[in-house]
Amino acid sequence: MEEKKVYIIFTDTGTLFTKLIKLYTKQPLNHVSISFDKQLTNIFSFGRKKPYNPFIGGFVRERIAEGLFKKARCEIYSYSLSEEEYEQMQTKVRQIEAKKDLYKYNFLGLIAIMVRYNLKRKNAFFCSQFVATILNEKKGMLDKSPSQCTPQDLLAVNKLELVFKGNLVLYPHQASEKMIEHDFSFGRPMIYKSPDFS
Repeated sequence: MEEKKVYIIFTDTGTLFTKLIKLYTKQPLNHVSISFDKQLTNIFSFGRKKPYNPFIGGFVRERIAEGLFKKARCEIYSYSLSEEEYEQMQTKVRQIEAKKDLYKYNFLGLIAIMVRYNLKRKNAFFCSQFVATILNEKKGMLDKSPSQCTPQDLLAVNKLELVFKGNLVLYPHQASEKMIEHDFSFGRPMIYKSPDFS
């Protein structure tokens, strides 16, 4: 089978909400997303649906050069998979996106992590919990429950390969506007509105 790669994007958007999370984590990068191609044509995560309102959140598609990502610092890693594992992860994202209106941002889950409680909620994710849930389609990749995974836990995953580090808008492999407007990687052309970020 052909080897495939997923791309895990860790960012610091510099918002007040991010700064509050930093006070707890003491880490520089506290938002995480996932993409299925090196150009980051589609970036998926859980975060805010309104750029300047952190309290309205859910499943989002993110764009490199718009919204809060314009000034974001990042580290981007790749992880190699079998074609079957890659397709399983894509399928999981499709399933969540198909019912995205049923999903909420898991604020209670963030608090649970702080008090070391494993809170499992139906149809609710925070960003690293969502990415961990997708990565968990590969058996043995994670050593803890997705509901307990922080961005730092994902950074510690074995065999991650650093692709880029710096200002996200300077990422050298990013998709062109034409690629984004005519993206068929998820089975249909995508029309993007204003981006949603956490």
